[in-house]
Amino acid sequence: MLSAGTIRRPLLTALVAVLATTGLLQAQSLAHATPEEVGMSSVRLERLTDALQAYVDADRLSGAVAMVLRGGKVAYLEAVGARDVEARAPMEEDAIFRIASQTKALVSVGILALQEDGALLISDRVEKYLPAFANHKVAVRRGGGDHDVVDGDRPITLRDLLTHTAGIGYGGGPGASAWGEAGIQGWYFGHLDEPVRATVDRIAKLPFDAQPGERFVYGYNTDILGAVIEEISGMTLEGFLTSRILEPLGMKDTHFYLPGDKRGRLAAVYNQGADGSIVRAADGPGMQTQGQYVDGPRVSFSGGAGLLSTAADYGRFLQMMLNGGELGGARILSPTTVALMTADHLAYLGISTGAGETFGLGFRVRTDVGAAGEPGSVGDYGWGGAYHSTYWVDPVEDLVVVYFTQLIPARGLDDHARLRALVYAAIIDSRAGA
Repeated sequence: MLSAGTIRRPLLTALVAVLATTGLLQAQSLAHATPEEVGMSSVRLERLTDALQAYVDADRLSGAVAMVLRGGKVAYLEAVGARDVEARAPMEEDAIFRIASQTKALVSVGILALQEDGALLISDRVEKYLPAFANHKVAVRRGGGDHDVVDGDRPITLRDLLTHTAGIGYGGGPGASAWGEAGIQGWYFGHLDEPVRATVDRIAKLPFDAQPGERFVYGYNTDILGAVIEEISGMTLEGFLTSRILEPLGMKDTHFYLPGDKRGRLAAVYNQGADGSIVRAADGPGMQTQGQYVDGPRVSFSGGAGLLSTAADYGRFLQMMLNGGELGGARILSPTTVALMTADHLAYLGISTGAGETFGLGFRVRTDVGAAGEPGSVGDYGWGGAYHSTYWVDPVEDLVVVYFTQLIPARGLDDHARLRALVYAAIIDSRAGA
């Protein structure tokens, strides 16, 4: 019998080819405006520049790029510090960053685009596309620090993966010893000389951290979704995302592995020393190193953490979301699908991810500004990456914010909170209630 993926691949391949040859690929750069033209204050945004520079001067950050879009226009784009401290290379606005878990948003959009194609439903069982996930196991703690391995009480769905409620972590749960023996712990795959499908099939045989729908467990969920995309489309995840999202949106500097002619734009990674100051990360594979984004095997396309990008590229992707799935004539999603992705998908399960927030299909979503205790709007959504990058979209204020750094870990650093406070403080013409 032919699989669902086999039946659909010719249609999807043809659709991708049509999209790749249209004029949609000729997306123009986002227009710039003075802050005042879009209801923001130049003077107040200068406070943000000063604040970011202060972290650099205090040796807490090597450098950063911050971008603020309002009304679809660039109101603020600043680079501070160094792209590479030791090389005395200043940070530039077009610097390329490892965006780690910010990859998840693009893969989540890819899954919903396939639903719009009629190729899948997010209610589908994962095992329909990846048979290795049939009869999955769960590790359950018991007294004395030991655990039992039991059967999953129901099949895992694509929606479970999108909402991180599948029970699949990063290998640190009750069954951590089995994950360690399998050599699968930590989110970095760039050094692996195997396709991500092979890695995901090995993950499927390990004991998961919780039953599906039991709680929010952040982990390899989106890597698994990437393997689903490859199975259904018949393409590599890199090829699919390039054809369906990156090229149509003009995201020319977003890659899984860096082209050789762009290596001079890649920002260096720094670790946090014991005193909070920065220390250059070592070379080589691993989560807290420079990684192998330039010289790696180039065969493992991690849907959970593999991409490199620029602030401008990622801003285009987020503006597409804010526009209801379209940018510059390129329609990536329907507005109804964007609304579905940014709705509360955890309330019916009785699950919360934190004060005043929930999770949608690939994004953290604000539910209560007062409970969150920081500036924002009900319905603003975003996430971040392990190298201390962050982003959010605020539909109420018609706002997109992108902030890229390369610091891992970043314990005790309050720049994200200060960024949010200063961006909202710069709004002098609120759209709320308009």
